[in-house]
Amino acid sequence: MEQFRRRCRAFFDTLWPAEEKTLVFGEGRVDHPPIMLIGEAPGEQETLQGRPFVGKAGKNLDAFLQVVGLNREDIYISNVVKVRPTRVSPRGSVSNRPPNPEELALFTPYLYEEILLVQPGMIVTLGNVALKALLGKNAVIGAYHGQVTQAQVKGQDFPVFPLYHPASVIYNRSLTETYQEDLRKLKTVI
Repeated sequence: MEQFRRRCRAFFDTLWPAEEKTLVFGEGRVDHPPIMLIGEAPGEQETLQGRPFVGKAGKNLDAFLQVVGLNREDIYISNVVKVRPTRVSPRGSVSNRPPNPEELALFTPYLYEEILLVQPGMIVTLGNVALKALLGKNAVIGAYHGQVTQAQVKGQDFPVFPLYHPASVIYNRSLTETYQEDLRKLKTVI
């Protein structure tokens, strides 16, 4: 895993030599965890702390883990994109944005390599970005959430359990019960 991180750093440092972009790598159990949780990209707190899912997403993750009966150290947690995608408002404030196609194209091969290194029992995707990275650009969370499907990563099959992104529940309260039901289903299949 350390070799993977060094290679990744070396490659991305050459892409943005004038910028200090913090790469936020995955963390947790690296040897056959029961699940590998894959999000979209790090946010502000993740970038500041250099760890995935520690800001608002971290609070959601804690609730998620409690429902499925796992601890953070039992699983592996990562993101498709390893740098924080940002936009600057007309007033000059910096905020998160979804990864663009170029960022996804750059980082997805590294995600695949990370999956092959970790060899999770199951991959749990959070939202459309992670789902599309594994199942293709036409996959949508509304059609796949709450059920086990298969993804092929460089010729190897992995079971995938797609979930809505926890942040979507904050913005769309009508998804709350669906999300909770999907978590209960996940608990029965891991």
